[in-house]
This record gives sequence, C-alpha cells and structure tokens, in this order.
Amino acid sequence: MIRLTKIADELLPVPYSHVIFTLPGALSPLALQNAKLIYNLLFRCVAETLLTLGRDPHRLGAELGFLAVLHTWSQKLLHHPHLHCLVPTGGLSADHSRWVACRKRFFLPGKVLAKLFRGKFLAELAAAFRRKQLHLSGALQSLQRPEAFDRFLRPLKKLDWVVEVRPPMDGPHRVLQYLARYTHRVAISNGRLVALKEGQVTFRWRDSADHNSQKLMTLQAVEFMRRFLVHVLPHGFVKIRHFGFLANCRRAAALRLCQTLLSVPAPVDLLTDRQKRALDRVCPSCRKGTLCLLADIPPNLLPPLAIGGTLDSS
Repeated sequence: MIRLTKIADELLPVPYSHVIFTLPGALSPLALQNAKLIYNLLFRCVAETLLTLGRDPHRLGAELGFLAVLHTWSQKLLHHPHLHCLVPTGGLSADHSRWVACRKRFFLPGKVLAKLFRGKFLAELAAAFRRKQLHLSGALQSLQRPEAFDRFLRPLKKLDWVVEVRPPMDGPHRVLQYLARYTHRVAISNGRLVALKEGQVTFRWRDSADHNSQKLMTLQAVEFMRRFLVHVLPHGFVKIRHFGFLANCRRAAALRLCQTLLSVPAPVDLLTDRQKRALDRVCPSCRKGTLCLLADIPPNLLPPLAIGGTLDSS
C-alpha cells in the first residue's frame, strides 16, 4: 500500500499529467483467461511507450518518471482494463545535468501515444502466442491455430486505441488528492450500493455518455458477484508500479537530483494536522500497522443506509 506521507515527500514542484491507457474490448476475453500475463504486458508496454516518446528529441527529449495504477472495471462493473498514469510534465536530460520542462504546458500527443502503444502491445502479444504462453480455452480454443490468432489480431492493428491525456494538474496538493482518490479504489464502493431485494442488487453508476449523470442498475445477485469477482487480481499481483527515474531501484537518488535541479528548498508538508494525527494511530485490528486518513467525508456526504438497514463502516 502506498502511504500518503511517503508520496507527499516524493512529489516534485511541477505540473503532473494524468494519462489513461485503455485496452480494446476485443481483448477482454483474452485478458480474463490470461490476467497476469496481459496485465503485466499492459504495464510494460505503457511504460515503454511513455519512456520512448518522452526521450524523442522532437517531443520532450527527456527521461520521464511516473506512477501507474491498474484498474479493470467500468462503472457497470464490466471488464475494462486500463492504466492510470501520473506523470510529471518534464524529465531529466540525457546527461542528467538539467530538468527539461514541458513546452507551454503541452505534454505528449494522445494519438501518437495510442499508435505506439498499440504497436508495442500487439507485438508482445504475438510473441507470447509464439512462445505458447497464452491459455486459450472455451470460446477462445479456436485461436490456438496460428492462422486463427493472426486473423484475431488483424482488426486490432487497424483499430484506434484509446489513450486520454488530461490537462496537467497544478501543484502537489492536486496530485495528492488524485492519489487518495485513485490508487486504492476497488471495483465498487459501499456508497454506490442502494439495495438488496428479492435476490437482486441495485447500485448507482455514472453514465459518461449522458453528461456523467447518475443512474441506477439492478442485477441478479449472482451476476453482481460475478462482475465484482472478475476484478480480483491474481494473487500477489502489484497494481501500483513506478517507472523511469521513479523506478524503485533508483528513485531515492533520482528524486534528490531532480529536487536539486529544480531548486527545491525543503520538503513541503502537504498533509493536514488531522492526517498527521491519523498516521500516528495504531490499527485496532492488527496492532501493528497504522491508520492512514485518505480524505475527510463531510456528514452530508455519508453513504445512505447500507443493505440490511445499518451503516457499513468498512
């Protein structure tokens, strides 16, 4: 688990861009049968895409460092693998002698990122097939034949893959808010659950195609559980990873260098007094870990009565 105190100390005083890489829906059945392999390929290809384009002298001409978080769900709990990347809009020069800032707040073009990402991922997927690393059973059994797998990949090579580059976030406080909101999210929170009645579960979802309006969906309880369990990651799988100059093996030294090049005077304390007090509390369950306050929830935003008529404090 990422501690807010640790991340707060590692944030740089530059704008951060939120970049989202999404796998096409046609790859979902393959990912469900090969979750660990496909999700690892997703991390690897996204990292190579960002690092390659960042080093391009016609783009930024710098080494990037970033954090990536895997999410596998849509608002309807359908399988929708995508990677959220938090990237400082700048990087280290090739000789590590200066910080290269992003020009005019423009980071990297989404269409170019998408094309490069598509090429890298499909090449890695084809290589995994040749090495016989893919599990193909049930509805995918026919893809065991090389000619069938080639036909499966062909339309994906022409498809426009989705990569969203959101406007840079100003200031480390905004970045910290993002981390508290995204890094440890699960497929559905308790606050979205509305009712369990006659073997059916009703929950809220946000319809992005209808101006992000809130709507209700009702599913049979078994189908609801199936959708939720699809998003349980393989045992031991790491869903939050660092790359580039923020890679674990070099992060401490690289951050010191970046802070020096950016003339960072002293670490800025981004946590409130309330958050600091929470960090000092011992977990009442295990008596070993410490409680970490991610955010305050005003009384008027508390979730409605949970299923069964009592508040769920989990």
